[in-house]
Amino acid sequence: MLELLAKSQKNFIHFLRISIFIVMAWIGGLKAYHYEAEGIIPFVANSPFMSFMLNKKVSDADNYKLHKNKEGEVIPENVKWHETNGTYIFSHGLGTVIVLIGITVLLGIFYPKIGLVSGILTAGMSFVTLSFLITTPEVWVPNLGGSDYGFPLLSGAGRLVIKDIIMMAGGLVIASDSAKDILNLRKA
Repeated sequence: MLELLAKSQKNFIHFLRISIFIVMAWIGGLKAYHYEAEGIIPFVANSPFMSFMLNKKVSDADNYKLHKNKEGEVIPENVKWHETNGTYIFSHGLGTVIVLIGITVLLGIFYPKIGLVSGILTAGMSFVTLSFLITTPEVWVPNLGGSDYGFPLLSGAGRLVIKDIIMMAGGLVIASDSAKDILNLRKA
């Protein structure tokens, strides 16, 4: 069993690439839907890496909280606010970038140089996502009168974000594997 697992490492790394592609294609594709675009606004509005992409007049930290829709809910005034804010355009662009990174991860199976770049991009994207743990208040359980709130108690949004540490590790593994393949090709 140990030998089989040891000999299967390259196949498992390819499975990791396929898994990352599936997650990125799915999550990136969802960015085309209003509910997903609206759901990322707390992260984007509070992020020093992304907030500049939104309309400054409407995206301040207090304003977006007034225009939240529950998943699947349609409140016309909130939709209008998100249109004015640039929420949907930003989300479509972000989704496209995520899908493209996912495609490059998949291409890394066949092209080590693309695999190297895709692994670095995956790790970098995950770094930005993990920064939301510092910048986004909604990642922690809020103080609503109970005794369980704040750090280290992750909300649903926080639990979603923390999982990106696995995506970061996966990106670094595929970058490392691709670098090894590039070096082996140079020796040949």
